[in-house]
Amino acid sequence: MVKLNKIYTRTGDKGTTGLGSGERRSKADLRVEAYGTVDEANACIGLARLHTGAWPAIDAMLSRMQNDLFDLGADLCVPPSDKPLDYEPLRIVTAQVKQVEADIDLLNAKLHPLKSFVLPAGSPASAHLHLARTVVRRAERLMVALAEREAVGAEALQYVNRLSDFLFVAARAVNDNGNADVLWIPGKSRQG
Repeated sequence: MVKLNKIYTRTGDKGTTGLGSGERRSKADLRVEAYGTVDEANACIGLARLHTGAWPAIDAMLSRMQNDLFDLGADLCVPPSDKPLDYEPLRIVTAQVKQVEADIDLLNAKLHPLKSFVLPAGSPASAHLHLARTVVRRAERLMVALAEREAVGAEALQYVNRLSDFLFVAARAVNDNGNADVLWIPGKSRQG
């Protein structure tokens, strides 16, 4: 169980932070940047949820995904290692990935196929979900870069990839199932 008695510890005053394994790393370390961006994505989903009350099923999905993002942060803050720990690290599992896929399929079944790219606009809920999607994509890029240097769980990478797909589909769903999507018109503002 998490127990936070003291919020400041002064242990990070010199620019380092502790990973879940106890190892200290720079606050600019790629692993720290990755799980920090996952945290930022979670905050963006929280903001989006201020506008998703009219879609209780989607809001419930987002609530579950916010919890999953804490799991993902916990996964990332404990690098996979052969060294024994005093506890079993929390890892993203295939069931979490499959649940996001099921949610995508459920929402996508009601959407018409796209004939153009969608601008991040429309309803406030949609715009916020698109913002969350872009932050999740940044988290994914950081996780991929991290995976090129050190171990990152395959399920963690799959989860973050599916989550951005979900947020795209959910953004369309809250735009009247895509009927209120704002479509990109290539070259619309060119002088000619």
